[in-house]
Order: sequence, then structure tokens, then C-alpha cells
Amino acid sequence: MTQILPVPTLDHVVVNARDRIDEAAAAYRRLGFTLTPRGYHTLGSMNHLAMFGTDYLELIAAPAGSTQRPEILAAPDGLNGLVFGTEDSSAVYEALRAAGVAAAPPGQFSRPVTLGDGSSRDAVFRTVILKQSAVAGRLYFCHHFTRDLVWRDEWRHHANGTVGVARAVIAASDPAELAGLFARMFGDGAVGAIDGGFGLTVGLSRFEVVTHARLLGMFGDAAPEALGRHCFMAALTLRTRSLDAAARALAAGEVAGVRRNEAGIVVPAGSAFGTVLEFWG
Repeated sequence: MTQILPVPTLDHVVVNARDRIDEAAAAYRRLGFTLTPRGYHTLGSMNHLAMFGTDYLELIAAPAGSTQRPEILAAPDGLNGLVFGTEDSSAVYEALRAAGVAAAPPGQFSRPVTLGDGSSRDAVFRTVILKQSAVAGRLYFCHHFTRDLVWRDEWRHHANGTVGVARAVIAASDPAELAGLFARMFGDGAVGAIDGGFGLTVGLSRFEVVTHARLLGMFGDAAPEALGRHCFMAALTLRTRSLDAAARALAAGEVAGVRRNEAGIVVPAGSAFGTVLEFWG
């Protein structure tokens, strides 16, 4: 199979907080992240971002009882969005259609951003959301029209030293199903076998789809519960400038259950709003 879409790049990852944005923001500040001021989307959701070098982590929630974003309130807490980057959402949509991958047409929305001088501008985005049901979460493409309002240097400095997302781990009863979707999108050569599953390189990051048993082998009881799901997004590995700085930030935040090993530092899902966080130096 020839490559269908451009080489995949990571735009951001999304941790779902349902209707508990205050609790999620407090938890991630204790983890050593600098968060952006709360944003309010025209779609009805709200968020805080932890901005890194070329990607970011988004905490997303909706008001209790909201009817505008039912997919947020219906999903469990934890990682439930992995987002590819694109500079041409219309072309991505047409390429997905040509590859036989079901996706919603590009949808545009915005949120106001208050700048340091007190003025306000709208950050504008266009997304293309995959309709595949292989993942208990959301896979989509994000097209930024106002990158200068999102990647601002004052938001990139974190006490835990995080500079980027190295890996996202998805647990699946049948990893080959999602791997097959990635191959249809990006070409057979983009997906490779790994221990217990398959991997897709996404810019400077990786998406790994592994069996439930392999997830437990990687993270043990730090992993989130399956909650009856056959496939779910489970863990994030973050690059830090300094493991010692990350350890100090986690200690200062009195984060429970933190483990340090030869590979790095692991924060259990129970201390990171349903998502395992792993720090690599």
C-alpha cells in the first residue's frame, strides 16, 4: 500500500475530566505543570493546556448537564484524545475518504485568548474527527489557524521539566485492528511490530497499541482499569529536561504512588486523573 496521508505528526493529547475541570487542573498543577488560563470553546467545552515545545496536553471538560459535548460527559476520566497535526484539514478529509476511512467533514470552532496586554483574540481551529469505533476515545486531526495564540513561551515552562510527549499507549484486545487503521491512513510501512503489539511513529512521538497483558507488564497496578473496554487510551510518556526536577515537582505536589525506576518515573493513573504518566529524561 502506498502512503495515503502525509507523514503523521502529533499536535496534542487530551485528558478527559468530564465535568470536573477544577479538580483536574488542581491535580495537574500538583504534578508540576504550568497550565494556561481556562479557555471556553464555542462548542460548549472548556479546557486548560500544558504547552510543550511542539505539542501539548489538553485537559477538557464540559459543564454538568451540558448537551453540547455529550462525548465528554459520557467518557471516563483519563486519556481519550490523540490528535494528529495538519496544515490542510480539507485535504486530510478528502484523503481519508479516498482511503475508505470514515471521518466527519472539517468543523471549525474557536475560543477567546486574553493576551498579556489585556487584549483578547480568538484562537481558531478546524478539526477532522475519525468515526472509527476501534478506539474507546477520539482520534482526529487539528488544523491551527492562530498558532501564535496557542504556543506562547510563557506557558512552556514547567516545574517538572516536561518539553514534549514521547509516547501514547493504547491497550487493545486486538492491537492489529487499530494498527490496520493506521496502515490504511499512513501506509503499511508506517506501522511496525513491537513487543505485545504495534507502533506508529508520529513526528517525534509514538503511538503504541498493545495487549492488555502488555500494558500491565509495562505499568502494573499503576495502569488504569479497563472498565469493560476492549480498547482504551491508557498512558502518556513525557520527555523532561531533568528526572530530578520531575521528582522534586512530584514530591512538592505530594503526588501519591510515584515510582522511580531505571527507565524513568511513573505516576499511577489514580494520581493523574485516570492516565498513567511516565517521565523520561
